Amino acid sequence: MVIEFLDECDSTHILMCNSIREGSIKPPSAICAKNQPNGIGSRGNSWSGLSGNLFLSFCLDKTALPSDLNDASVSIYFAMIMKIYLQNLGSKVWVKWPNDLYIDSFKIGGVISTKISNTYIGSVGLNILNAPENSAILDIKTNANDVAFGFLNELEKKFSWKQIFSKFSVEFAKSKSFITHINDQNVHLADATLCEDGAILLNDKKVYSLR
Repeated sequence: MVIEFLDECDSTHILMCNSIREGSIKPPSAICAKNQPNGIGSRGNSWSGLSGNLFLSFCLDKTALPSDLNDASVSIYFAMIMKIYLQNLGSKVWVKWPNDLYIDSFKIGGVISTKISNTYIGSVGLNILNAPENSAILDIKTNANDVAFGFLNELEKKFSWKQIFSKFSVEFAKSKSFITHINDQNVHLADATLCEDGAILLNDKKVYSLR
């Protein structure tokens, strides 16, 4: 996969999506920026673009992903691939439902995804050197470029959703101590049941991730 490295980009995710729509970028491709002043997160929230952190967006054709992966589970899948890569380096990172990267009880990053026709766009923000207030940084020493290459190489292994979900389902117990926001309401995950497609069952209602 070709990675384009930029000194600065308002939002790698928006740039990638616009480039796919215009046809100027075709999968598989990736964009990695040193600085990202106007990054976006889940539910349209902003993602602080502090220097030295990872700001990565990538695009893949549907055929590059496992056949048992549901569209609604893509962000979880990408987050878990990042977790597996970092864990292999010694990190204690874990994935909080549905797509946030955590160390202990502090967020260090997150994943968002978009589908345009048969192209999937994923974006990862990860605090490697700096973190905003109430967040943390990665617990191992590395750099943004190495993480970008390592993550994308891990993604090419094309783990099945069944393999990824088996790991995520064990980890889901950690999410149960958190409160999340669904339809502008605070919801306790303690009462949630994880479904096989990555959704949660809450008050007899199936809720898909916040992406």
